[in-house]
Amino acid sequence: MPKPGLLLQYKQQQRENQMHIKKSILIGAAFVASMSMTLPAMAETTLAKIKSSGIIKLGYRENSIPFSFVGDDKQPRGYSVDLCRIVADDVAKQLKLAKLNVRWVPVTAKSRFDALKNGEIDLECGNTTQTLSRRADFDFSLMTYVDGASLLFRQGEAPRSEAEMKGQRVAVVAGTTTEKTLAEQIGAGKLDMTVIKVADHDAAMKALADKTATGYAADRTVLITTAMVRGQGQGFDISEMQFSYEPYGLTMRRDADFRLAVDRTLARLYRSGDISPILKTWLEPIGKPSDVLKAMFLLNGLPE
Repeated sequence: MPKPGLLLQYKQQQRENQMHIKKSILIGAAFVASMSMTLPAMAETTLAKIKSSGIIKLGYRENSIPFSFVGDDKQPRGYSVDLCRIVADDVAKQLKLAKLNVRWVPVTAKSRFDALKNGEIDLECGNTTQTLSRRADFDFSLMTYVDGASLLFRQGEAPRSEAEMKGQRVAVVAGTTTEKTLAEQIGAGKLDMTVIKVADHDAAMKALADKTATGYAADRTVLITTAMVRGQGQGFDISEMQFSYEPYGLTMRRDADFRLAVDRTLARLYRSGDISPILKTWLEPIGKPSDVLKAMFLLNGLPE
């Protein structure tokens, strides 16, 4: 038979253990309650926002011919703009919306990413290059086009050798991958030139025309079409040099469901061949699609 003193000690220990358990439960409950008060609500998905508002906000560039620009009718036009129009139609069908209003929002090379972050646009419809650093913050669709950066010069003034490249004053649109690539190559000693940062492609053409710049650096397709449309009848030469790889994609906030909806549209266009008339409309003036571009469509025409 246990001694009376030991029995009292045992009962006292039980009471202390029970009080400790109750205290722990209260602390845990308080912690959970405080967390529920401080944790933000889960962000609404892009598709849910589009469905509740009945509006999809599409960003476009005002002078990135032939991908995204303002037409003579003051409306967004271009290859990427047409892709986004078809995406909007398919999203409306997916969400079973009788009517989906498209709100077009102008963006620049510099403002496009902030516009996505701030919710000003849901999808950027331009000629934005996919990079790993950009994909850390944003989602990109399947590839929409493949290009590479080059240099445009006034006719007869294109450098004929590496030595003649030295000292060139080259206009480049700020906030583009071309600007970054040029800076990297100049920093590595591969190019010896001065970079003149400008706001957009029209400003680059002006700098070239008034001889503020001796050259204009941008993606090859943009250089050719901008010179054709904005060149005011002047002659230009494009360099044989191509110093970057530019895989374009439609850009959006990180959202797997919305990305899938966009990719589903693009894959269908590529798989069915319905991309052909869109290509013909906007890119026929610069020639037939390259073998690289044909391969890109083939590889990205994912089966349903």
